[in-house]
Amino acid sequence: MAKSRILVTGAGGFIGHHLVSHLKSHGHWVRGVDLAAPDFARSQADEFVVGDLRTVEACMETTAGVDQVYALAADMGGMGYISAHNAEILHSNSLINLNTIEAARRNRVKRYLYTSSACVYPEYLQTDAEVAPLREEDAFPAQPQDGYGWEKLVAELLCRYYREDHGLATRVVRFHNIFGPLGTWEGGREKAPAAMCRKVALAADGSSITVWGDGQQTRSFMYIDDCTEGTIKLLNSNIIEPLNIGSDELVSINRLVDIVEKIAGVKLKRSYNLGAPKGVRGRNSDNTLIKKLMNWAPSVRLEDGMEKTYRWIYDEMTSGKASIVNAAPRAVAAQ
Repeated sequence: MAKSRILVTGAGGFIGHHLVSHLKSHGHWVRGVDLAAPDFARSQADEFVVGDLRTVEACMETTAGVDQVYALAADMGGMGYISAHNAEILHSNSLINLNTIEAARRNRVKRYLYTSSACVYPEYLQTDAEVAPLREEDAFPAQPQDGYGWEKLVAELLCRYYREDHGLATRVVRFHNIFGPLGTWEGGREKAPAAMCRKVALAADGSSITVWGDGQQTRSFMYIDDCTEGTIKLLNSNIIEPLNIGSDELVSINRLVDIVEKIAGVKLKRSYNLGAPKGVRGRNSDNTLIKKLMNWAPSVRLEDGMEKTYRWIYDEMTSGKASIVNAAPRAVAAQ
């Protein structure tokens, strides 16, 4: 693979930080930009810019002199966060998307990859826990999830029009629930895998944890290493239409808790908060197209990825840096 000068926006976040590391391991020169540096590890970027991509100036500065842009920057979080901040998310992310792609065009960037989300898929297709896997063509007629889903869908169209009208080589990936080490695990923005790791680690054996919803809602979860590998492959491909990158291993939230309990070596009772934000009833990735077009699909088993994630969260909770201090977390059970 030829070495490139690359910009990763949102490089202070979970996926962005891992992506920078992956690109550096292949010998590329990488600039990262975000509102702040990564929380859990030093960025490996050759240059890290603290900047606000809601402004034209920051976008023009950071897209200058690069060949490729991975556009990850976004205001986002777990279901509890995105369902309560629709106006803020739609406003901020729209500014980021509009300014970044226009700056990339002006600065003659060669390739531009936009990171969309499974939240673009219509809610009317996700009302059953035994959901049919979502195909790329299912995004229309549109009824995406919350403001976050709407801004992602509009940005996908923006990429299409910039490709057609301006000749910018755009790529669009639809992520499905990415998890792994170095991700947020407390504070309200964490997603289900990290939240369950934290809850199980803090619970005494035989005690109870709270699960949002009835536990029967279903999802697929993809490990971060698969995410970065697939994303880089997509940017360097000739695929111009949006493409799913996600696991097709469908599990219930109750099953996710089972997996974390096994890793920790405990059995817990469960109370269900039926009034908590829980999103769609079921969501899964259809990987037919990615296998056909790229001869690739995610390969890390959920149990393997969750064990790595639990180990990392446990280490964070016992390092003295975490804000949770009212209980001693539990290590991984002996295998």
